[in-house]
Amino acid sequence: MAVTALIAGLGNPGPRYAATRHNFGFLAVDALVDRARELGGAPRSTLTSRKDLEAATLSLPVLPGGAFAQFVCVKPLTFMNLSGRAVRAVMDFYGLTPADVLVIHDELDLPLGRMRAKRGGGNAGHNGLKSLTQDLGSPDFARLRLGIGRPEPGRDVAGYVLEPFRNDEMAVVRKVVPAAVDLVLTFFEDGLDAAMRKAGGFDATA
Repeated sequence: MAVTALIAGLGNPGPRYAATRHNFGFLAVDALVDRARELGGAPRSTLTSRKDLEAATLSLPVLPGGAFAQFVCVKPLTFMNLSGRAVRAVMDFYGLTPADVLVIHDELDLPLGRMRAKRGGGNAGHNGLKSLTQDLGSPDFARLRLGIGRPEPGRDVAGYVLEPFRNDEMAVVRKVVPAAVDLVLTFFEDGLDAAMRKAGGFDATA
């Protein structure tokens, strides 16, 4: 079964960053791999010789009649500012294009508990998206944006995104992550418009 799409979660490697706001994409991809295992999609580590990424192929039941399609999930280990390098390498390996890529990332311009889906657009100061746009040669990849909210006025944004989620925030994160996995399945099963509607109606704080 050929890989049909690439799903990339953005974040920074290592235990120091594991629970930080900037690693929301990593959390979602880890949960997606777990969901595939529950659904019988048999995740399998791949491209293990590379030190700049973690990748796993998995199957999800998103085709008509509940048939499975195969995907590759990627976590760049290059640090956020160089995320595109790792994603481009995997994209080229499987013969995919930017249109076949879905990126899951943290989003300052949405409050924690909300998410949005879209294709293309700008980078809004997100260095991971900037790197992807440069290395993929196009901004026209799909994005699942997981809100983290902005810091209080006067606080350093760079420091804020690298802080761990607070305990009260983690209660919301634990609702967002499985909902993000559901949205990935909706995106590949029913298309972008359906994913956009579902994302727009979601609020983990309601």
